[in-house]
Amino acid sequence: MPIFRAMLDWLRPGNRVTLRFRVHPRIAREALPLIEKLLADTPDGETYRFAIGFWRHAERPPLTVYRGDNSTCRIDGPLQAAARTYFPLGGLIETLGVTAYLTPFEANALDQRLRDAIERVIRAWVAEHELYDLPCLDLPFDRRTADREALVLIAHWAAQHRREGTEHA
Repeated sequence: MPIFRAMLDWLRPGNRVTLRFRVHPRIAREALPLIEKLLADTPDGETYRFAIGFWRHAERPPLTVYRGDNSTCRIDGPLQAAARTYFPLGGLIETLGVTAYLTPFEANALDQRLRDAIERVIRAWVAEHELYDLPCLDLPFDRRTADREALVLIAHWAAQHRREGTEHA
């Protein structure tokens, strides 16, 4: 019965759980800010948790994940030193009708190809939108103002598409 009661406590809104960790100070300095963000009971906290939720299902710690509409490529670590380079321990490809594990060399080659493709797309986007012509700014990011402006843009987009009767851009 105590186990069942404890399970119900997890489901009860407003309940809080105390977590305790023993960790090396070096790790604590890096991990504590991340843990605080993950545990925040806010939309940001939910987003952080969602962003790494797949970690629970990975056999190895993911170094990076590339996602398409129907495909995913995960590069698995930890990185392993070999001569003058580093290799992931492997990887995973999932796409329609295919699930394939990658060797360290396949994962490394595919990771490089995907990073190269991303670099090309970002540079093309910057050129298409003439972002090279803008001055480089080193201003602090005002999250509150930026979020408010983004929400206004999204609301205008949604209103426009409701009038047009479409759901996608």
